[in-house]
Amino acid sequence: MIKTLLLAAFLACGVAAAGPYDPQPYVQFRHAEWTKNAAIYQINTRQFTPEGTLRAAERELPRLRALGVDILWLMPIHPIGEVRRKGTLGSPYAVRDYLAVNPEFGTLADLRHFVATAHGLGLHVILDWVGNHTSWDNVLRATHPDWYEKDRKGQPHPTPWYDWDDIIDLDYSQPGLRRYMTDALRYWVHEADVDGYRVDAAGLVPLDFWEQAAQQLRAIKPVFLLAEWESRDMHARAFDASYAWTWWDALRAIAEGKADATSLYTYYAWNQKFYPKQAYRMLYTTNHDKNAWDGTEFEIFGPAVDAAIAFSFVSEGIPLIYNGQEAGNRKRLAFFERDTLQWQASPYTALYHDLLALKKQNTALWNGEWGATMEQVPNSLPKQVFSFVRQNARDKVFAVFNLSAQPVQASFRDDLHFGRYRDFSTGAVLQIDAQTRFQMAPWSYKIMIKAE
Repeated sequence: MIKTLLLAAFLACGVAAAGPYDPQPYVQFRHAEWTKNAAIYQINTRQFTPEGTLRAAERELPRLRALGVDILWLMPIHPIGEVRRKGTLGSPYAVRDYLAVNPEFGTLADLRHFVATAHGLGLHVILDWVGNHTSWDNVLRATHPDWYEKDRKGQPHPTPWYDWDDIIDLDYSQPGLRRYMTDALRYWVHEADVDGYRVDAAGLVPLDFWEQAAQQLRAIKPVFLLAEWESRDMHARAFDASYAWTWWDALRAIAEGKADATSLYTYYAWNQKFYPKQAYRMLYTTNHDKNAWDGTEFEIFGPAVDAAIAFSFVSEGIPLIYNGQEAGNRKRLAFFERDTLQWQASPYTALYHDLLALKKQNTALWNGEWGATMEQVPNSLPKQVFSFVRQNARDKVFAVFNLSAQPVQASFRDDLHFGRYRDFSTGAVLQIDAQTRFQMAPWSYKIMIKAE
């Protein structure tokens, strides 16, 4: 009787229960609003300044604010293991203590001051979190040896199949470890007021752990979580953003002449049909791994580098800048030693500034559900030219990329791209219609912005 009355009252309020065929939302959380048009800037603290400290990096924050970035990703700030250390200084991904700051970089007070200064400039700060493994001499080895995976001989072991011999894997079947790691993640949000995490090798840790941890973090304040992984499921309950590894791989193959522009179609088909609209997929031309182990963006993409950079800003996705890109850095930075960036005047400063400003101002280019879906504009040379429109009620962008080593003259079908535009690069205003043809140099691009 009571159940019947409650059901009647519920229906009388005009709220109908979801039916078995009603679609259910896949993503179960909301992004922080400050991420809607954000770009990420990665700081390799060891190489970022001659001093290699947080205090020295803090002096660069006004410059980064003027450049136009929003989210600062600090590579791991924790003490580094000494046992089986690689090189002189070791890998920052071989963590010795999750609750301490590496004295090479400074103190907890320095980190707090860095974050507070960033917040004062309207920036947000995320820490790099290494949850899959620790150094051999992590403090947990002495207090909780049972929290580590064991090999057939009963000994801790590095991640299988990789050459990560300076680390050993944690065992997430242990409830105590899960509680400890969640509390450690919460610690830095409480104690240093950080705004989230980039999670190293996120897919090597059970997803249900990240989902539970994310829920606890978002109960403290709005945070941004970036997974170093490429998986739709990461986005359902845990991560705002994930890596677009297959985008980078496809673009590299095109730049090397091993594939043509149509090889990107699979990525974008999956992006539109398989991934939720809310997913932020991080696009980049380089990062600490690519720079150290594959080569600089200039080595990888050669004459296609400018087009690749521009593409990462106007495509669906959240763009990343690795420190030094705005100075045209052409050096592979050593990973286990001090190897300070050489800062210099560069035309890339203006390019990144202008692309960041476009990303921030043009609502069609915003992230996830905040921005507009890419719509293909068919063209006469699909193997060489990649063309699309992103538009909403307010803004429209028509982007064309010659992803080939040959000059082209491209024409376009249908009327999706028709309109009056301003050229991003030249500022010229032109009317685009059925007769429009673009003469394009090898590896060049045109970004056309709807003119008032």
